[in-house]
Amino acid sequence: MSFLGLEGKVVVVFGIANKKSVAFHIGKILHEEGAIPVYVVRSDARKESTSKFLPESDIYVCDVENEKKIDALAAKISIKYPHIYGIVHSIAFANYSEGLKPFHETKKQDFLQSVDISCYSLIRISNAFRDFLEKNGSVVTISISTTRMAAEPYGYMGPVKAALDSTVCFLAKSFSAFSEIRFNAVCAGLLKTSASAGIPNYLDYYLHAEQLTLKKKALATSEVARAAVYLLSQASTGINAQGVVLDSGMSINYFDKDIVKKTTHII
Repeated sequence: MSFLGLEGKVVVVFGIANKKSVAFHIGKILHEEGAIPVYVVRSDARKESTSKFLPESDIYVCDVENEKKIDALAAKISIKYPHIYGIVHSIAFANYSEGLKPFHETKKQDFLQSVDISCYSLIRISNAFRDFLEKNGSVVTISISTTRMAAEPYGYMGPVKAALDSTVCFLAKSFSAFSEIRFNAVCAGLLKTSASAGIPNYLDYYLHAEQLTLKKKALATSEVARAAVYLLSQASTGINAQGVVLDSGMSINYFDKDIVKKTTHII
């Protein structure tokens, strides 16, 4: 028996898109630990593509921008799984269709849509599933390593993720009135996923971040997934309302001598 204590536990995993997704890696590890991952995707087309590499898994469809659909999803899943131990919220969206813009030119509609999908959805999902969650369950969302660094290509998603981090704390406090359900975030550094590929000039920033890590090796999606599974598990019951940073040491390595030489060298 694993010390994680996840055997037989049902965990609803939101946000899988393909095999590069953080959600996919989380589900894979959950399955290896004896848990039962139940997947939620955003569209019927995504369900069809996901079913090809997860043919034996239960996959549901829900557009989290529609509150009624979230409620309907919770009711539908509860029919087969009346006791749910955990939720993984790996959902984020920003509209970069018009390319990179200065932050002060952010459109209200784009900003509010991003908040709705990337942040408010965690509140709505948690509330919809609260009567089905085990009293000592765990909810984990995927955030970013810091919201205090103004990375230009990331744009307004930085403030949105800051709202998500705060939401984790307020949900933990709110749910403590009637349960021991924990809320935490995995605050990950730059990852190579299909979602990140849509961020303008992301590859340059990813390669730069890789050189800033202490091991000169980029953070792996599987590393983020393992941290998320740990936070879901009974091994982490003392951790609540926290953001666990995974950045391979990048945040303390900005003055790496090799990077300093490269940026100050006059050609």
